[in-house]
Amino acid sequence: MEIDDRAKEIVQEIGTAINESVENSSKVAEAIERLRDAGYEMELTLRLEIGLRPNAGDEETDDEEAALSLTDEDLQILQRMKIRIDPD
Repeated sequence: MEIDDRAKEIVQEIGTAINESVENSSKVAEAIERLRDAGYEMELTLRLEIGLRPNAGDEETDDEEAALSLTDEDLQILQRMKIRIDPD
């Protein structure tokens, strides 16, 4: 499915907002500091894939399903951030 420039811009905004939320989280900062106090440095990599499909009310239909691929570690981090992922 081809998405327009406006949708691409909005997807970029979502990614930026998620990144800023993690960076500005006091809980994340506190956990990183506890790791440093324990003698470790941390490298955090989050991978976010956003799948788009037309709204159900749109005339355009596409048989492709949106896919979100998360590792177990991704899911644990999202759970700690109180972000719920519906398995369906």
